[in-house]
Amino acid sequence: QVQLVESGGGLVQAGGSLRLSCAASGLPFSSYVMGWFRQAPGQEREFVAAISRGGTTTYADSVKGRFTISRDYAKNTVPLQMNSLKPEDTAVYYCTARDYLKRDWDYWGQGTQVTVSS
Repeated sequence: QVQLVESGGGLVQAGGSLRLSCAASGLPFSSYVMGWFRQAPGQEREFVAAISRGGTTTYADSVKGRFTISRDYAKNTVPLQMNSLKPEDTAVYYCTARDYLKRDWDYWGQGTQVTVSS
């Protein structure tokens, strides 16, 4: 079965960095667009970043220039490097995947908590 397992969350001070990772299994990794979403308490889940099969990246305006998404085809992982973190980046971060022919995200991980203190 498909599994997306996030790791790397934690507590960091404002201005610091964290590196999340998503390990994907049970799906043809090369056929999927991979992404990261986040959900803060009391708010809706929001898009953070995505990377296509060919490596094209898209970012939410709120993280552009601070976050970098990538993918490792040898390890089937999707790192998210987060720099210059702000308290408003505090959220549960979710890894997600969708077939490149579809619009909807098919699979979700269980999430990892990121807390940025001021």
